[in-house]
Amino acid sequence: MRHKKPPVELIGVSLIWLLVAVSDRIWFRMDHSVPAWDQADYLNSALDYWRMWQHPQGFSGDWWTQMWMLSPKIPPLTYLLTIPFQNLLGLGSDQTNAVHLLFSAILFASVYGLGTRLFNPTVGFWATVLCAIFPGLYHHRLQFLLDYPLTAMVTLSFYCLTLWWFSKSDQSWRFSIGFGLTFGLALLTKQTALFFLFIPLLWITATILKQRQWQRFLQLAIALLLSTAVIFPWARTNWLLMLTSGKRATVDSAIAEGDPALTSLDAWTYYFKLVPAHLSWPLLIIPIIGLVFYIIKHYSLSGNQQHHPFSDFAKLNLNWISLKWLSLFWVGGYFISSLNINKDFRYTLPLLPVLAIILAYFLTLFPQRWGRKIRGFTVSLGIILMIFNLWPIGSYPVRQVMRTLNPGNEHHVYLGNPWPHEQVIAEIIQSQPNLKANLGVLPSTPEINQHNLNYYGGLQDSQVYARQVGTKQKNVLQDVRSMSWFVTKTGQQGSVDRVQDAQQMTMQILEKSPEFSLKKQWLLPDNSFLNLYQRIIPFVQVEPLKQSLSKVQLKQVLIPKQAPPGVAVPVTYEWQGSLQQLQEGIVILTWRLTPDQKNGLSFWLHDHGIGMGELYGNSSNQSYQVIEQMAMLPPVNLIPGNYQLEVTYLNRKTGETYQIESPKITLNINSKAPPITAPEIDLVTQLRTLSENLPQGIKGLDPIFAEVGRINQYDPVQDYINQAEIALGYRLKQEPNRLDLAYNLALANVLQQDAKGAIAALKIITKLDSINPNAHAYLAFVYLYNLQPKLAEIALKPALDLNPNQPEFKVLLGVAQLMQGDLIPAWQNLQTVNQIE
Repeated sequence: MRHKKPPVELIGVSLIWLLVAVSDRIWFRMDHSVPAWDQADYLNSALDYWRMWQHPQGFSGDWWTQMWMLSPKIPPLTYLLTIPFQNLLGLGSDQTNAVHLLFSAILFASVYGLGTRLFNPTVGFWATVLCAIFPGLYHHRLQFLLDYPLTAMVTLSFYCLTLWWFSKSDQSWRFSIGFGLTFGLALLTKQTALFFLFIPLLWITATILKQRQWQRFLQLAIALLLSTAVIFPWARTNWLLMLTSGKRATVDSAIAEGDPALTSLDAWTYYFKLVPAHLSWPLLIIPIIGLVFYIIKHYSLSGNQQHHPFSDFAKLNLNWISLKWLSLFWVGGYFISSLNINKDFRYTLPLLPVLAIILAYFLTLFPQRWGRKIRGFTVSLGIILMIFNLWPIGSYPVRQVMRTLNPGNEHHVYLGNPWPHEQVIAEIIQSQPNLKANLGVLPSTPEINQHNLNYYGGLQDSQVYARQVGTKQKNVLQDVRSMSWFVTKTGQQGSVDRVQDAQQMTMQILEKSPEFSLKKQWLLPDNSFLNLYQRIIPFVQVEPLKQSLSKVQLKQVLIPKQAPPGVAVPVTYEWQGSLQQLQEGIVILTWRLTPDQKNGLSFWLHDHGIGMGELYGNSSNQSYQVIEQMAMLPPVNLIPGNYQLEVTYLNRKTGETYQIESPKITLNINSKAPPITAPEIDLVTQLRTLSENLPQGIKGLDPIFAEVGRINQYDPVQDYINQAEIALGYRLKQEPNRLDLAYNLALANVLQQDAKGAIAALKIITKLDSINPNAHAYLAFVYLYNLQPKLAEIALKPALDLNPNQPEFKVLLGVAQLMQGDLIPAWQNLQTVNQIE
């Protein structure tokens, strides 16, 4: 039996992919650049998913929840697909970008399939060639951004939709299932996939209903249910953050970047003006010439000179059905992308493959005897432009010609001196090998920013993190007092120009402060200097011990003799123990009045993780000494007197507890004592202080989340929240009627998106604080977040009974009713949203 050979065009498409793969790998091998803001941010997420999947727990629901929560705003398909590439090739930006080899294969196969199905294999082949040499596509193929994967997945989904829509009835079911799965995967790549497929789906739905094709309607409904099932686990976990982050990603970004208003003509022509940059003039104009030549030839051969040449334009022998179908996709995607107020060069990349098919079809309209030469010339010109766009070659006049033919799309390989990111990370690790570090980053340029420094720290087993600070003047002192490492830069500061005053203030403090020293300085390729500052006496110090210890010990506590209440008090704890016990240890610290008194407040808490969660290493048998320099906060209404320390060790993993003997030291609380200079209060205590605002309702929430956003920068993995949750859970078991602890625990659970834990804590609160309507409203809100609208409605009833005129409560009720399908009462209650100030 003879096997049918694959079409020569399909073999050609495979060769195109191979040539693109080799070309891209050579480019990456030669390139010495570092990833810019978004690229590094996405690389950080890919690294997080790789790390998560090194120890998968497929049968653990909590593990899956944590996995989906790693990327709460952007769907994770691209990150998940990078895992095998990172496993095979190793960690690094170039290795991670190898996932684009997969997406190129998907894109080229989908474009070839679309061109073949709608026209013929020749159109499919030339459309694939155009996709390989379109500047807009190869520009982003060489960067780790989500827009190239999105382009591939949208094209694949549109291809499957096309197969289904143009299929025969005996094949339509499998094609509809294929579309449902690929559309779900496109949405799992980026939500904006909907922008490009919404209009075709709307048109198909209208056509089906008009023609009463009920089987097709059922197929489409099942396909969309499949799409929903694919994206549901991620959306179910992150739906609230996904919605609330929309304003920042669109409106706020558009304002910051100066994008045109929707009422202006520029908003609707923005992407149209970018077409030459996306395609280049030759790849746009030559195919259009092919169409014009075909039209002229058609009318010249028709012999009908009596009518206007375009009077019977529709009679041209063109594939109008396919052109209309592709135009529906392109125009619909263009319209919705223009409707999005936030605009960027890369946001319409998914339109380019369809445009490539249309232009490839126009290229085949040239007469056969010299059409092949024209196509070869066109592609050759596109390849020459690509070479000049990607490599710094050619004289100045030649380069100017190339810029004219393809404006604004140079992405030259960087062959200069390497940037010192790896050296910065190595210097920090060498200075404190047993500690994690959080690097405060002041500049924000494409080459030096918090995202790429964080990524290079992540490559070193996440021992070093980086966060942007020095952006608000009111927070500058807290920024400097809360971090031990900073990096500054001379010369151009980048996008932080809008917060220049705060940044300059931070730099001046670092340069003059006796608490910091210039650790090292690097000359950058742009002839500016990068400065690394280190706190002279760090908050946490770790030293190895010769002896081995089975349990954690508290060897020393340094405190002043007396201090006033309501003011931060400096304290130094010196712990000793095995590294594993120290890393897993939460210390339950209670400063208690001696002798104790039943009336009034006679104690305060200073619970926290040993080393504040910063200990690093895996030598479980080695013992260490950990010295913490921090501050605690005795409450302002504390009874004056002498206070002594009680210590309990709590293992955050096993739950093991044991008492630790405390040194015999006493702190006298005296309202007349002068305040003492102290470090910044530890983050667990700050969180506990913030939770005191929760009973106030809406008025109390604003300062909480404003401050949480700030202090989260100081703990890049927010381990302080986990420390607080574990300590509070332990204390609530000992004292189940402590309302303040319950509020604090609820806040900690909410900040970790732990709906079950928050609901449990809020149920305790509604019993202990039953006359506070805000407590019931909090419980209702978390039920809504957990997609339990009926329970939310029940929880809201006491809140509305206690305060029936609170508009926020009625809005929550309206949302609960809407989620249950009670549209009329939901509409009535949601009207009160206008009353919220």
